[in-house]
Amino acid sequence: MSVAFAKEESAEAASETILPARPISDRINLVTEVGLQMLQEELARAQHALAAAHALEDVNERRRQSAIPTRDVHYYTQRVKTARVTPPPASNDVIAFGHTVAFERDDGRTQTYRIVGEDEANPSRATVSHGSPLAIALMGKAVGDIVPLGPRSLEILSIC
Repeated sequence: MSVAFAKEESAEAASETILPARPISDRINLVTEVGLQMLQEELARAQHALAAAHALEDVNERRRQSAIPTRDVHYYTQRVKTARVTPPPASNDVIAFGHTVAFERDDGRTQTYRIVGEDEANPSRATVSHGSPLAIALMGKAVGDIVPLGPRSLEILSIC
């Protein structure tokens, strides 16, 4: 094998291993108990993948296999470290972090979402981040309130 080929392989491997950091929000890292557990599980999964990658003999393959787990370990370590576990709301009078809110849109559709931390938010599973425009608009409102959201409006039906 020529030295030039070895250098190309190293350069190729290096370019595949330099990944940008996962962006970390500047918002307060509010999480539910389930959200903290999810962050801890993701951190453990990334640490396991990194350990497996470090066990590889081929240096180029080790670099390739380590790239994503290294990035994820940094991200989840920071998210676990800054997590602020927020207990469930004591009252259902006004919408707060952790509440599940049902509302009717002005087009007649009814939707229900739970307000959770950024990392546990998944609209397809009926959860939204506390920093989302929807959650920001809903926070502090009560049943029966009409909430403007862009050109539309929502009527809050229930809070639990």
